[in-house]
Amino acid sequence: QHTLEGNRDHTAVIHICLSIYLDRYFQTLYSSLTVVVLVHLSSDVDVIDCSVPQYNNRLDTPLPDVPFVRNLSAEQKKLKEKEKGSWTQLTKEEKLALYRLTHELSYAEMRQGSKEWMTVLGGIFIFLGFTGLLVWWQRVYVYGDVPHTLSEESVAQQTQRMIDMRVNPVHGFSHKWDYEKKQWK
Repeated sequence: QHTLEGNRDHTAVIHICLSIYLDRYFQTLYSSLTVVVLVHLSSDVDVIDCSVPQYNNRLDTPLPDVPFVRNLSAEQKKLKEKEKGSWTQLTKEEKLALYRLTHELSYAEMRQGSKEWMTVLGGIFIFLGFTGLLVWWQRVYVYGDVPHTLSEESVAQQTQRMIDMRVNPVHGFSHKWDYEKKQWK
């Protein structure tokens, strides 16, 4: 009977934990679904249909498929109506405004280029300067002195020892030494 009550207590604890877990799970699921539904129902989201031609400024195709301004204001609509008449009645500013409705940039403005190269070059110089400072810091504070084995005396001693030991006599180091004349071949 004692073990039966223990099993009931254990089962009750499992039920409580499971109900807490499921409650949290469904609250999270409900809040996630609410966000998804609200995002899909909001009219502020601008979805671009990629099957429809898009406006772009390109030098190889200076005449875009669609006009730059799609949603015309009342003033722009009046100007478009005036465009249907004689162009001699349009002022230079109105002609320019009509051009800007269909094109964001003129061909000359597209060819003008940008000053982005200055930013890129500045970034490169900053990176190189930082790298130089890092190399200098490592030479001063990280690296030790040059090993004594790299001095001219030590290199000469190592070379003489390799000659004396006849290192790699067929095609290597000792092959280039004339042992009778005691000089390099």
